Amino acid sequence: MNDLRCKGAASVCAQRRTLLCRALSVAAAGLLQLPAAGAASDARKLPPQPGDELVLPSWESPVGAIKAGDVLSGAPPMLVFPRDPASGVARERSRLNQILLLRLAPASLPAAAREIAADDVLAYSGICTHAACGVTAWDAAQSALVCPCHASHFAAADRGRVLSGPATRGLPLLPLTLSGERLLVAGPFTGTVGATQP
Repeated sequence: MNDLRCKGAASVCAQRRTLLCRALSVAAAGLLQLPAAGAASDARKLPPQPGDELVLPSWESPVGAIKAGDVLSGAPPMLVFPRDPASGVARERSRLNQILLLRLAPASLPAAAREIAADDVLAYSGICTHAACGVTAWDAAQSALVCPCHASHFAAADRGRVLSGPATRGLPLLPLTLSGERLLVAGPFTGTVGATQP
């Protein structure tokens, strides 16, 4: 029936089809761009950004920003995540955002580590460079961060250097700075976070 009506007004039908096709093309192009734009704008999936504050995981409390005084000397590392201070969104969606904070005695910090520490507090990636397991153990006798999956040990006072285990690459450090008493991210990790393919 539509074909019969279009025979009498062929040019009008052709114009309608053209407009409809253009409208559908524009709509389809917009829909194809939505996932990419949505992923890029999801602050929870971004890596640590300069100026981010550090917070405990959302399932723990308190949820306020970590201050340098909260990180005790000689205590096991504290698991934290970066948070955008403007929006209050914690970047927890990626395991690559797991950060370990620890305070070491100033005398045990080499100059290279002191440059990226804030008030003797260091921040390391919490993901092992061997098989991307979480680095969750602490060897106080060696001042070493330990991955329980395959027992890789990383020297906390020596920029995450591998002490033992199958890992061949040290843990990346995250440069820190202070804003008042709050610890803030000062730049990107010093190396690739997590395991790398051979």
